[in-house]
Amino acid sequence: MTEHSLWRLSRALHRAINDRQFDALTELLDDDVDWAIYGPIDMFPFLGARLGKDAVLETIRQIADTVHIRRLDRETLMLDDGAAATMVRCAMTTQESDKPITARLAQFMHFRAGKLARLRILIDTFDLVEQTLGRPIDLPRIGSFA
Repeated sequence: MTEHSLWRLSRALHRAINDRQFDALTELLDDDVDWAIYGPIDMFPFLGARLGKDAVLETIRQIADTVHIRRLDRETLMLDDGAAATMVRCAMTTQESDKPITARLAQFMHFRAGKLARLRILIDTFDLVEQTLGRPIDLPRIGSFA
């Protein structure tokens, strides 16, 4: 049985972000990779949609300039021959201040010939923004539930 593409991609992403080793990741990205991380792009400019290997590698470099991953805890995992979906809790620190931040991510990936062809990540952005600001966000109540 061969190793699923998700495991190779996970290791390569971790090395690229934490150690700035991009060679293995470059080999695992489809030339026309379709990449999107949904979140507040005004606050985190490396979020949003990217198309193509070069654009994705630049995004990973921006992420590496911003955070250091300390721990990944996979809460849920589903694998298919050419696809994977995971729910992950990511503990990281900022490069600038070493401030700890945690985020929950839902990741959906499609692979073609062992390479990442499509990625979608949804982030619990409300919690992430509160942690980044260092204070709770005060929202008005819009209704009550009985």
